[in-house]
Amino acid sequence: MYANNFYFNISERRLYLRVLDIGFTVLGLYVLNVYFNFDYFDFSSPSRVLRISTLIVYLLVFGEIFEMYNLKVASDKYLTLRSTIITVFFATIFYVFTPVISPVLPTNRLQLAYFSLTLFFSVLLNRFFYIQLIFSPRFLKNILLVADSSQLADLVTAIQNKSANRIVAVVSDAAMINDDKIAFNAISEANLEVIVKEEGINEIVISSNNLQFITPELNSQLILLFEKGMAIRSADNFIEEENHRISETKLTTDFYNYFTFSKSHQNNLYLAFRRVLDILFSLIGIVVFFLLIPFVLVGNLFANKGKLLYTQKRVGKGGEKFKIIKFRTMIANAEENGAEWAKKNDSRVTAFGRILRKARLDEIPQFINVLKGDMSLIGPRPERPEFVRMLEKELPFYAIRHVVKPGLTGWAQVMYPYAHSVDDQHKKLMYDLYYIKERNLLMDLKIVIKTISTILFFRGT
Repeated sequence: MYANNFYFNISERRLYLRVLDIGFTVLGLYVLNVYFNFDYFDFSSPSRVLRISTLIVYLLVFGEIFEMYNLKVASDKYLTLRSTIITVFFATIFYVFTPVISPVLPTNRLQLAYFSLTLFFSVLLNRFFYIQLIFSPRFLKNILLVADSSQLADLVTAIQNKSANRIVAVVSDAAMINDDKIAFNAISEANLEVIVKEEGINEIVISSNNLQFITPELNSQLILLFEKGMAIRSADNFIEEENHRISETKLTTDFYNYFTFSKSHQNNLYLAFRRVLDILFSLIGIVVFFLLIPFVLVGNLFANKGKLLYTQKRVGKGGEKFKIIKFRTMIANAEENGAEWAKKNDSRVTAFGRILRKARLDEIPQFINVLKGDMSLIGPRPERPEFVRMLEKELPFYAIRHVVKPGLTGWAQVMYPYAHSVDDQHKKLMYDLYYIKERNLLMDLKIVIKTISTILFFRGT
């Protein structure tokens, strides 16, 4: 590393949180067992390794579901407290009632309270250290951005991340308007080595477009710094690796030089396994659908009068149209003036319909579409033909979404709020294309976990 200042990147921060959560928890339980005669979690038991491993799995799984390892949550005291309470509660419940592995319930039930409180304060202590030490500005990655002035504002917005990195200096042909927090250096006068030393730069990010502004002298300086060990990346690669979405500057007429489909698209084993899971979970979902019908009917009587279900044409894989099935959430004749996007606080959505949308329960009937093969559990959101025609004109690469089946949930759906405009659709498209480029079983699992978080925290539309 060229710069002397130490920093934690995003993956290291998440690893720190996971490892130290485990370490503080095991240490806390050990102290409780040895010094306070706590018998429920006995470190001298022959089953201690299995029990510790089981507890760790529960902590990590529920921590992922309740966003303990989301860096924005981890850097906020209130959100950290909320997530820690919920995570410890569910980890405790699942551990205590895990048959065979967990210890026999103690006669003194207060020991369960001590167990839960030890988990809570151990994890919270680690999070306190993270917020006070690791999250402090001294451990952020310092970035030097080299870009044309016309791209500066967009790139700063895309790259700046208060949880892990910050742009401290730019090299460009003109300074950004109304931004005196970032040191400006003119291309014609820039001495990169001096900037790196004075600003404590850890990485240089270079705009991938319009490279004509990089002079031969500046290019020579970059080569020299690279030779000395300075990390240098293109802005496109940085955005994709750090933000998990495609950089829109790569979507040009020669996009095929950069954008390739994931190998999973041709992996028959992966596709067959996905279809088996689709069938299995859609059968479970249909059972839930029938169980929900009485409750939704009652809710409709009071705050959502009208039909229980509605169908609507959507565009699926290969541009094929199909009818999607959903619980109705809007008033009758909601689109008497033609198709329009749902808006935030949309007046057409009924009171009970808003509850269904927040909990994503209105989408439960779509398991029927999954079983039929129109949709999959995971994929881009299926859009209406009217919107697709418009978006394909506005966003030339929009049709690429249709190379896979649409899904009940997807990468764009869990990474970006509901789209209310063409601009929102453009941003969500970058996430959909990233999924198509990178999809695999591990990414599918991440989407499932993030979807559970979305439902539990009522982040539906």
